Amino acid sequence: MIRERQRQGWSGILMGCVLLGVCAASIALAVLAADRPSLVVFGALLAASTFILSGGFFMVNPNEGRVLQLFGQYVGTVRTPGLRWANPFYSKRRVSLRVRNFETQSRLKVNDLEGSPIEISAVVVWKVVDTAQATFEVDDYDRFVTVSAESALRKLAMSYPYDAHDEGAQLSLRGNPHEIAEHLRREVQERLEMAGVQVLEARISNLAYAPEIAQAMLRRQQASAVIAARQRIVNDSISMVKMALERLSQKNIVTLDEERKAAMVSNLLVVLCSESPAQPIVNAGTLYQ
Repeated sequence: MIRERQRQGWSGILMGCVLLGVCAASIALAVLAADRPSLVVFGALLAASTFILSGGFFMVNPNEGRVLQLFGQYVGTVRTPGLRWANPFYSKRRVSLRVRNFETQSRLKVNDLEGSPIEISAVVVWKVVDTAQATFEVDDYDRFVTVSAESALRKLAMSYPYDAHDEGAQLSLRGNPHEIAEHLRREVQERLEMAGVQVLEARISNLAYAPEIAQAMLRRQQASAVIAARQRIVNDSISMVKMALERLSQKNIVTLDEERKAAMVSNLLVVLCSESPAQPIVNAGTLYQ
């Protein structure tokens, strides 16, 4: 595997001054030594060499690298920003080191762990950290990042359910966004390691059931919410009834036998668990009449 080798290159300003001096010297020889053919030829060679060497200038922008090759062989990468100079026979390919992001297909359809069809998309933030790997290990690192991210997203979606229907169950795509985002980042990073790319962030940007089952899943979610609310109401109501009986006994307000306690518990549970306000009934007699 080819790894990046950093090179500084020559200062372009310094080399520009040198080449200007050589060019001026060649012109002076051509003018002052017109009667001496050998000096004229030497001046012409200096001018030709100056023209050839001027092809070695290139510009490196901030957060950018220039990959240098000589007749197909990797020489190194220049990351120092500014005007630089290198062998004019080097090819100089620009590779951006800036942070970039993209979003996968907006309607990527896949089945989750339970087999339910869902639509999912993700945003991936990445940058190139090894210009040699990005240039020589893959054909097109931009497309490689896109395809690898979609592949990792499909695998992630098939590894978790859309929603956890039982409390304390395993992770779900909707219920654990931070854990799922970290898992997705690791999945994408494993695939992009060979391309010299670092994944800074990967998170789900869109998550929904497929249209053909959306209504059924909505009814199931509503039923689950109603059941959870009923369980909470019943548990809290039992605690309140227990507290009321204990306070009545501690304060010696009234002495209740088992039958009266049962009637009181029944009435309190009806009042606390009812969806509509309870209508009180006044008993003019006793509990036994």
